[in-house]
Amino acid sequence: MKKILTYIKRETVLMVSLVLAILSMFLVHPDRKYISYIDWHSITLLFCLMAVMAGFKETGLFRTIGNALLAHVHTTRQLFLVLVLLPFVFSMFITNDVSLITFVPFAIIVLSMSEKEHLIIPVVVMQTIAANLGSMLMPMGNPQNLYLYAKSGMSLGTFVEIMLPYTIASLLGILISMFFIKQHAIVIDRNDNAVKLPKKQIILYSIAFVLCLLNVAKLLDIRILFAIILVLFLLVSRKTLLHVDYALLGTFIGFFVFIGNMERVPAFQSFLESIITGQETYIAIGASQIISNVPTALLLSGFTTNCKALIIGANLGGLGTLIASMASLISYKQIAREYPGKKGKYFLWFTIVNVVFLAGLMGLYAIL
Repeated sequence: MKKILTYIKRETVLMVSLVLAILSMFLVHPDRKYISYIDWHSITLLFCLMAVMAGFKETGLFRTIGNALLAHVHTTRQLFLVLVLLPFVFSMFITNDVSLITFVPFAIIVLSMSEKEHLIIPVVVMQTIAANLGSMLMPMGNPQNLYLYAKSGMSLGTFVEIMLPYTIASLLGILISMFFIKQHAIVIDRNDNAVKLPKKQIILYSIAFVLCLLNVAKLLDIRILFAIILVLFLLVSRKTLLHVDYALLGTFIGFFVFIGNMERVPAFQSFLESIITGQETYIAIGASQIISNVPTALLLSGFTTNCKALIIGANLGGLGTLIASMASLISYKQIAREYPGKKGKYFLWFTIVNVVFLAGLMGLYAIL
């Protein structure tokens, strides 16, 4: 019973999606149309990407790259910049969640080795913001992008073009934040015991990732991709499939059922369409602060065809509150576990810096 309660507490968004799906069934009784609610392409591609990223993470490749970059770090500002830019860049391709799962613990270790643990709050706050902002640029950067990209039918170039100004502005903001860190010389006590990377697995996972990109570019059928990924992991590393975030997939399915049912309730559909039309971006940003940006993207996509505005709103909406992007909770949990006495300070700084970045990007949106 205790394990069940712990799981429910940990996967709050999943539970909310399932409860909403079940409640909506009382309004629209289950029938043959239910199966058409679910965007199986998005679900399958998300599964494939998560499996590949889990495989890469197990090889230790990301940390090895991080260690190689740290070999050129000699000052606190350089250290701050490397630790923050790692999740910013990697999140474009391996998702914001995987970036934070990989590089927040990495930052904690590095700051400890360099005796700069007083930087832990600014570094992790900026890592979290960087992961959420870097992930904006590419469809595979986060779950809502992947879904909205597939739903919109737009080209990869068009998607990147939409989010490029905000990504560039975010990078400038990150570079400016570096100057708030006092400049000191540092020496990182590195562990020179090189980790031997499994080259065969890295090559196979790299090929699998390229195949995922081919699907994103609409050059490879999703059924072929799924078959290849499944066979690959069954032959190479079955346990990796256990590390896929099935709760996230379940969350998507729950919201798909809820949205599909509510679209069939005329009164609700008319109401939501009336308030969202022409305000998609601002409503997406506002709703994300309360229910996070992934559920917001799923919910609002059923009531507007303006995918461009929704893409911008769901991505910018990842800034703001701690739950605006569920990836932000990954960092918070790491801080709460490693530095329980700093939770309050972290939350305060996280909120302040997020609001500053959100205000800046909303100002850019208003100009554009």
